[in-house]
Amino acid sequence: MTCPCRVAWLSGLLTGLSLTVAASVGLFRPLAAAPFNPAPQDAGALRQQAQAALAQTGGDLIVAGLEQPVEVIRDRWGVPHIYARTEHDLFFAQGFVAAQDRLWQLDLWRRIEEGKLSELLGPAGLRRDTFARLLRYRGDWSEEWRSYGPRARDIAGAFVAGINAQIDLVTAQPAKLPLEFQLTGSRPEHWTPEVVVGRMAGYVMTRNVRTEVQRARTARSAGVAKAAQLMPTNPPVALSVPDGLDLDDITDNILEITTGTSESVDFAPLRRSGDATPPRLAFLGPPVFSRAAEAAAGAGMASPDEDIVVGSNDWVVSGKLTASGKPLLANDPHRALMLPSLRYTVHLNGPGWNVIGAGEPALPGIAAGHNDRVAFGFTIVGMDQQDLYVEQLDPANPDRYLYKGNWETMRVERERVKVKGEADRDVELRFTRHGPVLRVDPARHRAYALRWVGSEPGSAGYLRSLMLDTAKNVQDFRAAVAGWKVPSENIVYADVDGNIAWIAAGLAPVRRNWNGLLPVPGHTGQYEWDGFLQVDALPQLFNPASGFIATANHNILPPGYPHALGYEFGASWRFARIVSVLDPIRHTSFSLPNGQTVKSGVAVPKFTVADFERIQHDEYSLQGTAITWALAQAVRERATTAMEADAERGAKLLAQWNGVTDKRSGAAALYETWLPLLTAAFAQAFVPAGDRSISGERLSADRVIDLIGQAGWTPQPQVACWVDGTPRGKAEGGTREAGGGGREAALRAKVIDVLTGPALGEAWRQMAKRLGADPAKWAWGDMHHASFEHPLAFTADRQAVMNLAPVARGGDGTTPNATGAGARQTAGASYREVIDLANWDASTTINVPGESGQPESEYYGNLLPLWAEGTYHQMAFSREAVERVAARRLRLVPARRTGR
Repeated sequence: MTCPCRVAWLSGLLTGLSLTVAASVGLFRPLAAAPFNPAPQDAGALRQQAQAALAQTGGDLIVAGLEQPVEVIRDRWGVPHIYARTEHDLFFAQGFVAAQDRLWQLDLWRRIEEGKLSELLGPAGLRRDTFARLLRYRGDWSEEWRSYGPRARDIAGAFVAGINAQIDLVTAQPAKLPLEFQLTGSRPEHWTPEVVVGRMAGYVMTRNVRTEVQRARTARSAGVAKAAQLMPTNPPVALSVPDGLDLDDITDNILEITTGTSESVDFAPLRRSGDATPPRLAFLGPPVFSRAAEAAAGAGMASPDEDIVVGSNDWVVSGKLTASGKPLLANDPHRALMLPSLRYTVHLNGPGWNVIGAGEPALPGIAAGHNDRVAFGFTIVGMDQQDLYVEQLDPANPDRYLYKGNWETMRVERERVKVKGEADRDVELRFTRHGPVLRVDPARHRAYALRWVGSEPGSAGYLRSLMLDTAKNVQDFRAAVAGWKVPSENIVYADVDGNIAWIAAGLAPVRRNWNGLLPVPGHTGQYEWDGFLQVDALPQLFNPASGFIATANHNILPPGYPHALGYEFGASWRFARIVSVLDPIRHTSFSLPNGQTVKSGVAVPKFTVADFERIQHDEYSLQGTAITWALAQAVRERATTAMEADAERGAKLLAQWNGVTDKRSGAAALYETWLPLLTAAFAQAFVPAGDRSISGERLSADRVIDLIGQAGWTPQPQVACWVDGTPRGKAEGGTREAGGGGREAALRAKVIDVLTGPALGEAWRQMAKRLGADPAKWAWGDMHHASFEHPLAFTADRQAVMNLAPVARGGDGTTPNATGAGARQTAGASYREVIDLANWDASTTINVPGESGQPESEYYGNLLPLWAEGTYHQMAFSREAVERVAARRLRLVPARRTGR
């Protein structure tokens, strides 16, 4: 998401944050340690510079800060296996090798967390920098570090010391600076442990302040009843305006400061005139909203009726379902696809540590993987971990706000932001008892404060993984998860003793007298969090009788669950497909009202690693099957009325479709082209024009299926079972009663008209225009691809050196291989793992596009061809297995100390 600097934006920010130009300069050291000499722009010279900047990955390398020598073996896929003799050296080396491979990415992470993007981007980074400084942790630092584990502070210190050691090496030899620094004239700066526990990355992985504003605006415009209808919750819950809240106070610009707080950094301010428009680098949090929502967020608001875009899967099965008799665990956490990858795979071996898997390069430890006794993986739960408070300001003194009849004074902090190309800016950061102030509206005498779990100690994203990394049994797993706070995750577990488990982990606020769906007034004191749910109260499961546990960002609440975690779970399509394979006896088909069945699973006697790899790449769309089945019924019932020729051709092609969104499938291409046109047609037919201005011009596909169901014929769209396959009652998102034969008949006729109407013919014509008149030559992968483009590849020469070739993709947003819709897959399973607890060395993984972020490295894009074809590489774990696949050996040697 771009964050351009505009006069309107600056004037709005001035009212809320008192941004002024500082008269003084020079309080920050210059961005570049040496004069900026732009790198040559021809591809040949760029390649030479990139090659010269490659880090040393073989032989001996003397490094200050080590206690003893450390061995780093990079395998043939580029994964570093680190063998250290002390815990300090282990994490020092992890930071060091991450910086060898990803220093530019790490420096951007640091700038974002510290609020220093303006030093690189100029005024365009000011808003994001201000927000980052507002979110900075300000609590008890002793409790903060204790929350991540007994030695977390020392581990983080060693980790950043390793990063800093690599920074010192490259800054001492400017030719060794990664190419991006040379292109931008910037220099990396030292890290502190506080960077590791920054909060910006965690903000984008928590919910739901944006939809609170969206829902309030909808309620103000259309009424509470209509808002509840246009923005249904999962699970269903009544919507009411909190006492003391004036909906007129909820304006479009409240969240303006959060705009751009997503996964992307727009480097357009660095582009010279005449350069091509650059791509964007994404590397922070998961994609939470669709592109339409991002566009709306540019206006400081959330877009209406937008589904949360999620795609992660994890599942674990016990030995009774595997060929080996031991558990298998699979995980593919979905995040933005980027260059370099968000994930970094590494093997850590030292005293008390032997763990392999992936985390984010800016964090010590492993987030998903296994040690020598347990395996673990995760998907986002979607707990509601944010609330917006409307504070009443004193008209005579805007630094005071009302609370329970008394005026309290805001805490005000003043900081200076260095801005590239301009004078420094002074920023005022304001806080109420509820949290950082996102905006001040002096005309209304209102301030808007964010209460979120990131203000609590121990809420830096994923860092609690340090406790999982050394877990040895179920008790350790439970203890580690008990302190997990951000992001909320479905953490699945397996151990060598045969146990499997799952806990929906995260810091879940307790709201005694409201549900968190709308902003609340801050002055009454009625809407305060009453602590957080303890681990015993969170949804969880140990060794289910079914032998499996699966999650896919869907509603994981057990039947009769008494607590509220949130109301924005993802759809259950992927979960339904996974369950149909894991539990083929009970979920091998979907029953239709006419007695027919739709096959959705294949009985597999005993699962293997290869089976789980296939499930992770499964592209069968239950949603597509439901809609095209309904189309076939509609065509038959409309037999007396002729369809337009192109629509009839489309219906015949879709009638032959097997429901698999294979990249080679022409029918899948037509379906994916038709679906957005169909959802728009349903909106035109079923949503009044006035409501469409609020809800959007398209219905969700799930709402379309719901209407089809009300017409009297469709398969239940989602499996009505819990995470272990046991029944949970009525299907989530299932059909509702139409309310009488006459109404049903009229609705049925209307649904038939839309299904067989102009949208399908228009889709056929669009396909012919895109891929030619012969449908036999159509292919979904010719329209749907993944591209890995460098954010600084402004020119053709840079693109030749820094970009990777696009690859054709199958799947869509409803398939286990979740790739989204549209021309470009922007998010997905960049990292996958399938872990075999019978033989660690039989486990497999992939991390696209490669381990290195340095162009010209052999590990820059080497894994993209494997990923594109749905294949994996070995996750070598034992020393013997690592030796068999060793490609590079680096020995880090402590620098000799001088004197005493």
